[in-house]
Amino acid sequence: MKWGIDVSEHNGVIPWSALKKTGLSFAILRLGWGQYHLDERFYENINGALAAGIETGIYYYSYALTPVEAAREARFAAFVLRDGGLSPEYLAMGCWLDMEDGDRYKEKNGLTHGEAITAISAAFLEEMKKEGYPAGIYGSWDWLTHKIHRLSLPPGTPVWCAQWGRECNFPGAAIWQFTNALRLEGLELDGDICLDKGQV
Repeated sequence: MKWGIDVSEHNGVIPWSALKKTGLSFAILRLGWGQYHLDERFYENINGALAAGIETGIYYYSYALTPVEAAREARFAAFVLRDGGLSPEYLAMGCWLDMEDGDRYKEKNGLTHGEAITAISAAFLEEMKKEGYPAGIYGSWDWLTHKIHRLSLPPGTPVWCAQWGRECNFPGAAIWQFTNALRLEGLELDGDICLDKGQV
C-alpha cells in the first residue's frame, strides 16, 4: 500500500530526502488558489519531492463562484505546470480540485447549493482536461456526499476523500486522506493512502 502526504506553503520547509527515507511514496502539492495565486512554495516543493524520488501530484484550492471563474483557475494551473516543464508524466499522483469552503468564502457569497457547486467543479475539471491535465476532485466525505453530485461531473472523475479514522467509506475513492496529524520528521502533516492507482 502506497502512502503519502499533501502540503502547501503553510507547512513550511519540507525535508524531502529525509521523508523519503521514512517510506513516503508520494506527495500532493498545492499549486495555488483562487484567481492567479501561486503557492509560494510550489516550485520548491515539487522540485524537492521529485529530486528525492517521491511521486508527485498537485491540487488547486478554488475560490470560483461561477463556471467561468473555475475555468480561468484551471487555465492558470495548467499554465504554471507547462511553464515549469511539468508535463503529466511528472504528475503520477494526478491533478486535483479542492472545491471545499474552509473559510466560508463561498457560503458568504451565496454559493451553497450542490447543483451550483457541482457545475463549477465540472467546469474546472473539463478545462483541465482540455489543457491536457485530467483532474479529479478532493473533499471530505460529508462534502463529497452532500455538495457534489458525482453523476454530474465528467465521466470517470477520480475522487480523493478526506475522512479521519480507520477506513474510507466513500465508494470508489482513489485516494484517502486519513489524518491531518501525521507526525514525520518533526512536522504534523496530512496523511494519505493511495487506494486505487489505476484511477489517479
